Amino acid sequence: MSDVDRDLVVNEIFGPTFQGEGPSTGRYAHFIRLFGCHLSCAWCDSPQTHDPTRYNLDAEQQILSIEDILSWLAADPADLLVITGGEPLLQPHVVGRRLSEIRERALATDIEIETSGTIAPTDTITTAVSRFNVSPKLAHSGLRRRQRIRPAVLRDLANSGKAIWKFVVQEPDDLDEIQELVGTYGLHPVWVMPEGTDSSTVLARMRMLADPVLARRWNLSTRLHTLLWENDRGR
Repeated sequence: MSDVDRDLVVNEIFGPTFQGEGPSTGRYAHFIRLFGCHLSCAWCDSPQTHDPTRYNLDAEQQILSIEDILSWLAADPADLLVITGGEPLLQPHVVGRRLSEIRERALATDIEIETSGTIAPTDTITTAVSRFNVSPKLAHSGLRRRQRIRPAVLRDLANSGKAIWKFVVQEPDDLDEIQELVGTYGLHPVWVMPEGTDSSTVLARMRMLADPVLARRWNLSTRLHTLLWENDRGR
């Protein structure tokens, strides 16, 4: 039986690999993909963390104790540890404790959390992480604005001084929606990333977005893992 105050509900752990997105693209990294998400984006690239219509969710989750996590990391201490999902901040207290222990044992040089920006992090998590990769969802996600845009949470993350803003984009018109959010909530720096789970789509959208993103003085992110390994899990 798991201890909800000590154990993480995990979809998968994997690495070494490369961070595929955002400002740390290309860095040697290990990943912990947590189970569960309260959103359901139309184009979600990790539906196995929460979608019972496509996956046997009992088979897609495992309970890992801190001893499990520490042993895994100790075998190959990470330059970069990425906590992703699903939505990692659905398990705030246990994530905060575990990250603090990883820090204390120097098992990761940097720690990043990838989040949708709809749940505010605890102070313990904010202290432990190097960076929040925050990805507010745009209208093409199929979610209602009140589901995907939480003003108080966006401001809290912006005020942490540890957030970058990574928007998933399908076409240049999406950039106007990003501009509105950037102006309203003071989001900086901005990274634009093409939506896609195969290399041909990612490359085509990057080429389509490159000049419009440059014109706005924003950053363009690839999806390196997709270019290298397509949609293989655990890469």
